[in-house]
Amino acid sequence: MRKVGIIGGTGAMGRFFVPVFTRAGFEVEVSGRATPRTNRDLATDSDIIIVSVPIRETVAVIEEIAPFLSADQVLCDVTSLKVRPVAAMLKTPSQVLGLHPMFGPGVSSLAGQTVIATPSRCAAPVCTEILDVFRNEGARVTVTTPEEHDRVMAVIQGLMHFSTLVVAETMRSAGFSPLEMQRFTSPVYRIKTGIVGRILGQEPDLYGPILQENPVVGGVVASFVRASERLAAVVEGGDAEAFDAFFMANREFFLPLIPECTEVTDRLIAALVDP
Repeated sequence: MRKVGIIGGTGAMGRFFVPVFTRAGFEVEVSGRATPRTNRDLATDSDIIIVSVPIRETVAVIEEIAPFLSADQVLCDVTSLKVRPVAAMLKTPSQVLGLHPMFGPGVSSLAGQTVIATPSRCAAPVCTEILDVFRNEGARVTVTTPEEHDRVMAVIQGLMHFSTLVVAETMRSAGFSPLEMQRFTSPVYRIKTGIVGRILGQEPDLYGPILQENPVVGGVVASFVRASERLAAVVEGGDAEAFDAFFMANREFFLPLIPECTEVTDRLIAALVDP
């Protein structure tokens, strides 16, 4: 039986993947700060090693285990950034498969979830074997490069998290109580404020590295600031035609996705109104 070693397997995300690989027929072992098995033990004994530690610790852990790895092993990580971790893994002799689960450990299953893969030095049969573990549990697997991953994540995660935190900071600094505002909100605004609360209900070290350690995020944030300034000028100027032009330009940009967005949010609204 092939063995999977999950470094950081006592953490929430690591614990999520233990039964996933067990159901796929692998023997799974984990290491953590208080486990009998060490990172070195897993690096020495496992066929597939998965590094599941916070982003800021990932490269250091990869460097820690690098001397104990061999070319017949597969080294993976499951962090939200890919360029730096993959570069560190490529310095080892192992096959390399970067992974990014686009969900948190609180999900009930992999069904309907997305896993992004960046196979950088991985034999096709081996890569397929690992990715089929996720596919067989109902996940959608998107294959890309580390560079393209980080570029896209600068928007999907960086821009979205940044703008969400700006909404929270604006409400706080303007003196609007979230509890008081709940009395006035409709379901669609409860969804929007629910996203804010969901993010703020987690830990800053989950979001800080996504914003601060992806070098592409800075340019996206600068674009956000410029867009905010343009819209602010339109709002303050009171020119209805200028606002219509701003709105319609962005509607045209989003047009291919609008039907799906409307359908999804209609279902969310219906679930809130008639749970």
